[in-house]
Amino acid sequence: MRSYKEQIIEPVAASDLLPTVRNMKAEGYRMLQICATKVSEGFEILYSFDKDHELTNLRVTIPEEEEVQSVTGEYWGAFIYENEMHDLFGIKIVNNELDYGGHFFKVAEPTPWNPKN
Repeated sequence: MRSYKEQIIEPVAASDLLPTVRNMKAEGYRMLQICATKVSEGFEILYSFDKDHELTNLRVTIPEEEEVQSVTGEYWGAFIYENEMHDLFGIKIVNNELDYGGHFFKVAEPTPWNPKN
């Protein structure tokens, strides 16, 4: 029978995200996914990593106008998630190594998951 460990959720300031991700990569973590959701404070972004069947999540909460550093320099595949967050929510990602400039998804209205009222 396989034994699974608890899921870890660590709050991380946006300014500490890139150094934290660099450390995790150096320690051998795999990036699994990045997802975003709209919250009252702005956005919550969850970066999920795995090492030895242990799921570790970095939770970054930012106001709508704040920028987030790209992690594509550490995990190339992050460009997909970062472009998605930009196009669907309007999250500002800085230094994305493959930035589609708002054209990753073809959407009927800008930032459909964060409509402007």
